[in-house]
Amino acid sequence: MSGLLIAAPASGSGKTVVTLGLMRALKRRGLVVAPGKAGPDYIDPAFHTAASGTPCFNFDPWAMRPSFLHAQAAQTTPDALLVIEAMMGLFDGAADGMGSAGDLSSLLSLPVVLVVDCARTSQSVAAVATGFARFRADVRVAGVILNRVGSDRHEAMLRAAMAKTEVPVLGCLRSDPQLSLPERHLGLVQAGEHAALENFIERAADAIDAGIDIGALLSIVQAAPLRESAPVRGIAPLGQHIAVARDLAFAFSYPHLLEGWREQGATLSFFSPLADEGPSPDADAIYLPGGYPELHAGRLATADGFRSSMMGAADRGARIYGECGGYMVLGDGLVDADGHRHAMLGLLPLVTSYAVRKRHLGYRRLRSLAPDLFAGSYTGHEFHYSTVVAEGAADRLFEAEDALGEPLGAVGLRRGSVAGSYMHLIDIAGAGA
Repeated sequence: MSGLLIAAPASGSGKTVVTLGLMRALKRRGLVVAPGKAGPDYIDPAFHTAASGTPCFNFDPWAMRPSFLHAQAAQTTPDALLVIEAMMGLFDGAADGMGSAGDLSSLLSLPVVLVVDCARTSQSVAAVATGFARFRADVRVAGVILNRVGSDRHEAMLRAAMAKTEVPVLGCLRSDPQLSLPERHLGLVQAGEHAALENFIERAADAIDAGIDIGALLSIVQAAPLRESAPVRGIAPLGQHIAVARDLAFAFSYPHLLEGWREQGATLSFFSPLADEGPSPDADAIYLPGGYPELHAGRLATADGFRSSMMGAADRGARIYGECGGYMVLGDGLVDADGHRHAMLGLLPLVTSYAVRKRHLGYRRLRSLAPDLFAGSYTGHEFHYSTVVAEGAADRLFEAEDALGEPLGAVGLRRGSVAGSYMHLIDIAGAGA
């Protein structure tokens, strides 16, 4: 395996734009790019896929077993270059200090390209680069990209300072207000909502071609040995034929989860609730992933075809599972940002509100309380701003604790073959590490 990790000292340094531009610049040169995203991110991978032309998978060093991470890396073809974008700062992990992008670099022997935001600094960049390069002996910071440089004079000052360090400068990127991506409450606005995404990626690639020494960057890439292991099985499929909701309201499904279900023999089909589509009548399981139902509650409430199909599936005993946004849609009602309540599917006794906002964020360890639906224990992640304003009588789905091992109590709801929670499942907990 050959690859590298694009990281930064902190969030907001511009590593996503740099990653997109680099992936496209490498693709222009005829290289096969295998994109990856570190951590529990559902939005950035769609941008990576658009830039590289190749499906993007998550690499989560906290929530995924080491054997699973190696298996993810092993899926890249021998002639592909694995380019993984880090999350947060290089050494930022979960509340327990584990699971940083640095840990991933060490585990997969990936050299690090550090993207440093230089908009408000000059010579101090040398101290930042030196500190990151020396912080951990098992993490190799192989080069720096100086981002958001203001002028020729600014670049000269930065390069003079970096010349006193052992970290090579791979290039400089000038500040460009057109190279910024809009955000909303859960991260970047989704790739599918950008009418001019292709033009944006091309502009980012032009900036990379103009400011980065691609030859020097590729020279730091080393072929890293992959750990020999038997095939690693992930979370078991929900059924033999799983109908997956997929549109702007239900976009937060992990590619590794869906691909893992296929590898275990499940057939997947897709449908769009926003287009008033229902799941395939042949499906014995239905998956409603997370997304932004709070932004489309009115349309979902009037999607009569979707509603009737879901009711029919529940009546015939199909297994129906919703995560986060999907969980909200399985409830009785969803209150939008303006305080208007919209009727949802009513398959679980739950009312959620985006008008009453509170951030819920963090890794979770989950023990199943419904072994006929989910067997054993799992790792997962929770990230949402909506709140539960009413719950009725139903069984609980998981017993949860946070990254520090603090108990969070029983979470989620289950009624017959219908279940859901705010948790996004990532991997099996602990087994086969």
